[in-house]
Amino acid sequence: MLTAMQINVATADDWPAIWPFLREIVAAGETYTYPRDLSEERAREMWMLAPPSRTVVAVDDEGTVLGTAKMNPNHMGPAAHVASASFMVDPRVSGRGIGRALGTYVLDWARSEGFRAMQFNAVVETNTRAVALWKSLGFTVIGTLPEGFQHPTKGFVGLHIMHRAL
Repeated sequence: MLTAMQINVATADDWPAIWPFLREIVAAGETYTYPRDLSEERAREMWMLAPPSRTVVAVDDEGTVLGTAKMNPNHMGPAAHVASASFMVDPRVSGRGIGRALGTYVLDWARSEGFRAMQFNAVVETNTRAVALWKSLGFTVIGTLPEGFQHPTKGFVGLHIMHRAL
């Protein structure tokens, strides 16, 4: 566990620290439905959200970016009361509670913004650490799209839809 961590709203100045681990995670092709060859420009557009959505960074006491999350309405119009979010933690610091801290932050944000629930649309079933984390934070798997994700070593695996009321 980290002794000191702060979660801040991300700024353009944070992107150069986010991009290397985001690129590494996406290129591995094991946990995100993004194209493995995602360009930096497109990644920045997809990750650095403008208000009322939000992107945050978790930083240590020296200001090093350890992880990031983006949060937003899952849908528009009459379904805009359900939030969604995505998370990435630098693999070099995984297992230190950063994902849990970001998850708790996102749930608090969604509640404070008046969302009634949070839904994750595509949690790769073989990403067992993420599935266990979200379950520990009150999410349930409400459905699985069979063979919805082509894992680079495990072949076609399911994509969980996970939900939690707020």
